[in-house]
Amino acid sequence: MLTNLRDRVLLPLRRSPWLVVAGALLPEGRRLVWLAAVLALSTLLPLAAPQLMARFVDAAVGGREVETLLELAGAYVAVALAGQAAMVVASYVASGTAWRTGNRLRERVAAHAMHLDMTFHRRHTPGEMIERVDGDLLGLTRFISGFVAQVVGSVLLLAGTLGLVWAIDARVGVALAALVALGAGTLVGAQRRVVPYAAALREETAQMFGGVEERLVAAEEIRANGAGRHVVRRFHEAAGRVLAADLRWQRRGGVVLAGTNLLFAAGTAVLIAFGIVLRQAGAISLGTVVLLFQYAQMVRGPIEQIVGQARDLHEAGASATRVAGLLGERPAVVWPARPRPLPAGRALDLSFRGVGFAYPGDPPALSGIDLEVRAGRVLGVVGRTGSGKTTLARLAMRLYDPTHGRVCLGGVDLRDVAAADLRRRASMVTQDVHLFASTVRDNVTLFDDAVDDDAVEMALDSVGLRRWRRGLPDGLATRMGAGAVGVSAGEAQLLAFARVLVADPALVVLDEASSRLDPATEEAVQAGTERLLRGRTAIVIAHRLSTLARVDDVAVMHGGGVVEHGARAHLAGTGSSLFAGLLAAGGAS
Repeated sequence: MLTNLRDRVLLPLRRSPWLVVAGALLPEGRRLVWLAAVLALSTLLPLAAPQLMARFVDAAVGGREVETLLELAGAYVAVALAGQAAMVVASYVASGTAWRTGNRLRERVAAHAMHLDMTFHRRHTPGEMIERVDGDLLGLTRFISGFVAQVVGSVLLLAGTLGLVWAIDARVGVALAALVALGAGTLVGAQRRVVPYAAALREETAQMFGGVEERLVAAEEIRANGAGRHVVRRFHEAAGRVLAADLRWQRRGGVVLAGTNLLFAAGTAVLIAFGIVLRQAGAISLGTVVLLFQYAQMVRGPIEQIVGQARDLHEAGASATRVAGLLGERPAVVWPARPRPLPAGRALDLSFRGVGFAYPGDPPALSGIDLEVRAGRVLGVVGRTGSGKTTLARLAMRLYDPTHGRVCLGGVDLRDVAAADLRRRASMVTQDVHLFASTVRDNVTLFDDAVDDDAVEMALDSVGLRRWRRGLPDGLATRMGAGAVGVSAGEAQLLAFARVLVADPALVVLDEASSRLDPATEEAVQAGTERLLRGRTAIVIAHRLSTLARVDDVAVMHGGGVVEHGARAHLAGTGSSLFAGLLAAGGAS
């Protein structure tokens, strides 16, 4: 009941776009107070300048002495300069506040995205996530730095102008207030109609960047297979959709801008005509007519500025909506608030009990899996592509939760284990190894400063990278990545093995970990692999049957189920077993 109440009340609040922005602004409380004070000053000074101008005109018409006129002119110039200085300070404070808030939001969104599980990341490309974390938040930063300061200042200026005009003549004040209300209503209504077009533009832009990122990653394969023209055509199609979305937004935004400008131009002309009538009737002075004209211009200026900033407002609304939507995403894998500790020991039992699993929107990938790997034993998993081997490995690492059944490590359901505890006690190596643009040491330790250099060197030597390590120009401090030391596919795989050795886990999952190694390199790494797995519980998934030469048990998978399971020696020696048939078909003994 409490969970349902929380989901109905807190989740909508968490996804409210402007509450997300407001929450990020809270640490800027003191600076916001300072910004409000500067904005108030930058508003009061421009309001005082027309008053001085009106007194100057009336004094000149009344034949006052030159000294008085010079004093009024000097005061006008001083007030104008002070007003400009206050606006510069306000822009500076607003810009600093905006960038700190934007960076704070960027860190929050990036951390949230990193904590979302594979169910989410399977639906979104890396390029799309970059646009969410960087592009949308850049739009919000521009909104806070430019739009907020200008709009808040404009609102204060409008309020002050209306109050002063009302004090001069209530009839003119009513007319001016009606004009402002009409313009504001027109702007709000237009904004509601235009925001969806801005959101559509950002969505198409994100999709285009996502496509570009995917093509860049696969550039080598695209060139080798002559798919360049196809890729360029797809990019042109995506860019065309972005252009079409931008044109739709520009057309709607242009109509809003032209309509509002026309409305206020006509309103200003009417107000000035009304002031001239009052002057001819002797109700106000000539200086007051000039004052009303300047105030009418001051009313028009902020409104035009608001309309001119409408693009930032619309884009910020779309960006805030998308950021709030991302922050509102909840992971499918939920870690327990009160976790159970995993048992001590270098090796732990791993069991699958009645496990079934299906990826969202797909048919079941696993069904009825009952499998146990005793502590310290190595299970080899073999089967055709699509039989469920990799899914089994992902469930063992709790990258996903089973749809049915339980996965237990050391007798503890993985859903009851803390994330840090599981990641410390279980490690996985896949065929796709990511190397960071950092030092060799960071790539092996994954940025853990607690690991000493001796442990890193021992791990590299154990997996067959002794000669490679000794050839590094700066030792473990040698940088890797673009423009630095590169590695072959086999060396990258060996580095991943070294990561596991440094982590010293109780459970090791190798998912096609030797598929990228040539036979010579694979033979060289066998000793390191054997050392890695010795005394630990392990799952070894492989297409190469030679990889399973040193496993204790074998499970043969087909159609998402385990069709054969037993000791490797027994299955290999039983001519009727499926595993023996695979060995015979592969020419292995």
